[in-house]
Amino acid sequence: MKIGRRKHVDDKPVGPSSTQRDVQLAATLVDSGKVSRAEVDAALLGTGGGGLAERLIARGSISDAELAGVLAEKSGFPLLDFRSVVAAPEALAALTADQAASLQALPIAMDDQAVTVAVIDPSPEHLNSVAAAIGQQIRVVVATRRDLQRAMGSAYSVTKDVVSQVKEFEARDAMRLEASRLEEANASDEAPVVRVVQMIITQALRDRASDVHIEPFGDRVRVRYRIDGALSEVLDLPGSIGPAVVSRVKILAELNIVERRRSQDGQISMEVEGRGVDIRVATTAVVGGEKVVMRLLDKSRPLFQLAQLGMPPDTAERYSALIRSPYGMVICAGPTGGGKTTTLYASLGELNSVDRNIMTIEDPVEYTFDSINQIQINEQAGVTFTGGLKAILRQDPDVILVGEVRDVDTARIAVQSALTGHFVLSSLHATESVSALYRLLDMGIEPFLIASSVTAVMAQRLVRRSCTSCLETYTPSPDEMDFLRTFGGQEPIGGFQHGVGCNFCANTGYLDRIGVYELLVVTDEVRELIVDRVPHEEMRKLAISQGMQTLQEQAVRLVSAGTTTATEVMRSIYVAGV
Repeated sequence: MKIGRRKHVDDKPVGPSSTQRDVQLAATLVDSGKVSRAEVDAALLGTGGGGLAERLIARGSISDAELAGVLAEKSGFPLLDFRSVVAAPEALAALTADQAASLQALPIAMDDQAVTVAVIDPSPEHLNSVAAAIGQQIRVVVATRRDLQRAMGSAYSVTKDVVSQVKEFEARDAMRLEASRLEEANASDEAPVVRVVQMIITQALRDRASDVHIEPFGDRVRVRYRIDGALSEVLDLPGSIGPAVVSRVKILAELNIVERRRSQDGQISMEVEGRGVDIRVATTAVVGGEKVVMRLLDKSRPLFQLAQLGMPPDTAERYSALIRSPYGMVICAGPTGGGKTTTLYASLGELNSVDRNIMTIEDPVEYTFDSINQIQINEQAGVTFTGGLKAILRQDPDVILVGEVRDVDTARIAVQSALTGHFVLSSLHATESVSALYRLLDMGIEPFLIASSVTAVMAQRLVRRSCTSCLETYTPSPDEMDFLRTFGGQEPIGGFQHGVGCNFCANTGYLDRIGVYELLVVTDEVRELIVDRVPHEEMRKLAISQGMQTLQEQAVRLVSAGTTTATEVMRSIYVAGV
C-alpha cells in the first residue's frame, strides 16, 4: 500500500535554529486559523520546556492531531495513521535509535528508490537533516508526536537485542561452572548478562510496566511485564542464563547471591534513559530455580491531583472535604496495585501548605515532596512502621501518612494518633470499604476506638481504559448485559464500543487505567453498628442506604460513559452476590 509520495531532499544537513522554527510554525498555525496570535505569544512568553509546538499542546491551544493535520496540509505530505503500520526491520536499520530520537524521525518502509520516513516536523530544513542521516532519498509522511514516540518505543525495543546477548553468554558459558557465572554477573558493564538485565528494565519502563517477573521453568526462563494491571510475556530465555540473571539482579539490590532457598527483599536505585527509578526486588525459591519480581517506581511520573484520578465530581468533593478534617483517620483500601498510594499522594498534594507539619512513613518513599518530611522504612536499621510512627508523634505533626497498616501495633498507634488531635491518612489491604473496618476489628482493635477515630474509608480499584485508537462497535454478551442491568448500567451514546487492538495498545484493546472509587463516610449510625459488631452485610446495606455508591455501580458508570468495557469491569472488580 502506498503511504506517501516521493520527495527529493538535498543531502546537506542545513537546519534552522529553534527560534526560527518556532517563528515559521507560528506563522503556519496563525494562517490556518487553528491558533490565534495571542495564544502563540502567550506560549512563547510562558514558562515550560520544549518548543512552541509542545507549549501550545500543553496549554490546550491545539491538539496533537490538529497540529499534525495543519503541518501535513501545509507541506503537502500525507498524514500517517500508525494504528496498523509496523516499521519494517530493513527500514529501521537506516537510523539508529539515538538518531531517530534526536531527529524525531522513524523509517517505516523502504524500496529501491527511497526510504519512507515518518516525521513530526516536515519543514525542508529538518528533512534535509533526516535525509543526510539516512544517506539516501526519502519519502515523507507526517505523524502526531504521540503516535511517533509510541511507535519509536516499540520499533527500537531494546529487548530485540537480547537474543544476541544470550548467544554471547552461552558461548562464554560453554565451559564454565556456576561459580564462574556468578563472577560473570558481577563483571563489567559490557558483560552479556549485565546488558540483558539492563535491557529488560529499560524496555519495561518504556512500556509503562509496573512489575517485571523473571520466572525459571527448567530449560527456559520466562520474562513477563505487568502493564495496566495485566501480565504479558515479552521474552523467553534459555534456562542456562537464569541463575546469572538472578545473581545480577541480586547484586544490584545488594542481596546475598549465595543464599538461594530463602526469600529475600531488596531495593535498587538507578537512572534509566535520564529517569530516576526505584526498584523493589523480591526473590523466592520455586521448583525451577529462583523467581524474581521487580516493582518499578518511576520517579519522573507526574503527581496526580484528586480531580485527575477519575473520581466522580460529587465523590471528589466529599472526599476533599473529609481530608481537611483537623483530626481523625481516612483509610484508602484496595488490593496490591490498586492505586492506593497514588490516591494518598494526591491527598497530600491537596493538604500541603506552609502552615501544616506533614510527616509520612513509607516503604518505600515513591515520590518526594520538597516541603513534606518523609521517613523511609529500614528494618535493618531498626526503622519500622511502629517505631517510626512513635517518633513522628514527638515531632508535633498536623497530618500523618502511614504508608500501610500491616499489623496490630501500627494500627493501634495510628488509631490513637487520630484520637489525640492528629489527622491520619493510611492504606489498608481490603476488598471494599466495609471490609476495611472489619480488618481493623480482626486485628484486635477495640470497636469503640475504630468508631471514634475512622472518619471515612475510600475503597478503590483500577480498570483499564478502552484504547481510543482502535474502537469498534460490538454487542456485549448476555452475561455482560445482565451485569450492567444489575447495577443500573445503560448503553453508551453511540452504542457499545471496545478496542480491537492496534500498535498503540500492544493489540490488547486497552491503554492506561482509571480509578473506580467507593467512599464510605462513617456516620453516627455506622459508628453504632461498629460498636455492636453487626454482620458485615448489615453495615454495607446501611452505607448504601445513606448514599454510598458501590465499586460496581461506579464501574458501570464508566462503561455507560464508554470509558471501559463490562468485560474489564468483571475481570477487575470482584462482584459478591451477583
